[in-house]
Amino acid sequence: MANYLASIFGTEQDKVNCSFYYKIGACRHGDRCSRKHVKPSYSQTVLMPNMYQNPAYDPKSKMNPSQLQNHFDAFYEDVWCEMCKYGELEELVVCDNNNDHLIGNVYARFKYEEDAQEACDKLNSRWYAARPIYCELSPVTDFREACCRLNSGEGCVRGGFCNFIHRKDPGPELDRELRLSTKKWLKERGRDARSVSRSPSPEPTRRRY
Repeated sequence: MANYLASIFGTEQDKVNCSFYYKIGACRHGDRCSRKHVKPSYSQTVLMPNMYQNPAYDPKSKMNPSQLQNHFDAFYEDVWCEMCKYGELEELVVCDNNNDHLIGNVYARFKYEEDAQEACDKLNSRWYAARPIYCELSPVTDFREACCRLNSGEGCVRGGFCNFIHRKDPGPELDRELRLSTKKWLKERGRDARSVSRSPSPEPTRRRY
């Protein structure tokens, strides 16, 4: 029986624990969900809910698509470089959804759990863009399961209200520059987590607009 319960944990067959929370780290029912949201005691991934304030969803915004991308790229670079202060960052995911439980959510997946814990502890006393940062450990470690597969293909009919993550990507040039600079930084300092945490993070690669 114990083996069976372990095998279905966090799946749709699990009638006790919420599969959406386990896969995505957020659920549209929130505290009213009929199933349990089991917060992890340790994880490689931290979640910062509603951190990115997307001007595309501001009815007063007059930004064109190019300006919107520049705005996001500046945010993405800020967060990437900040996360690298705590350890080796493997993935940074920003939600492009427009529903309450996913809008502006930012996930940072580290190589080591202890680095994710340090980031979570320290970021909860930080601010970004005049707003406090709220941070928690997330059960999500595989974003292939968390992200909407239709969004990158023929298009998702639910758009921004989909309950799976619609991932917002930085410009390809910025993405390449950040990964190359981080790779160089890690190579110079070695990949030991303690040496990384004591060293300055990679410098921003682009001029702010």
